[in-house]
Amino acid sequence: MAKQKRLTEKQKNRILADYVLLGSYNAAAKKNKCSPNTVKRLVLARPEDVAGAAEGKNACARDILSYMEGQRDAVCSIIGKGLEALMNPAMMANATPNQITTAIGTLIDKWAMIEERGRGDRKIEVDFGGGEEYTK
Repeated sequence: MAKQKRLTEKQKNRILADYVLLGSYNAAAKKNKCSPNTVKRLVLARPEDVAGAAEGKNACARDILSYMEGQRDAVCSIIGKGLEALMNPAMMANATPNQITTAIGTLIDKWAMIEERGRGDRKIEVDFGGGEEYTK
C-alpha cells in the first residue's frame, strides 16, 4: 500500500476553512481532494480552530450587512432603476426570453425570501398578463 503524503499546515487550515464555509465533511473533502475522514479527523482534532473560523465567517457576514444597511439609499436607487428597466417596453422588446425569465425569477425568489422572513408563509402571485399565474 502506498504511503499517504502528509498535509501541510496551510492545507489543513484550508480544509478547516472550507468545512466551516461549506458545512459538510464531504463537500470540504471534494474541494480539497482528500477523504471525508481526513476532514472529520481535522475538525475533531482542532475544534478551537473550527470555532474561530466560524466566528470569523459570522463577523464578516455582520460587517457586510452593516455596510449594506449604510448603503440603503444607493441600493434602493439601483433596485428602482432595475425595476424601471423591466417596466420599459422598449428595453423588454430588446431582451431575450432568457434574460426576461431570469430577471423575473430572481425578483420573485428574492421577494419570497424577504416575505418569508418578515411575515411568515404568504403566497406570492404574479400576473403575467396572459392569464397565467405563478404561485409560490
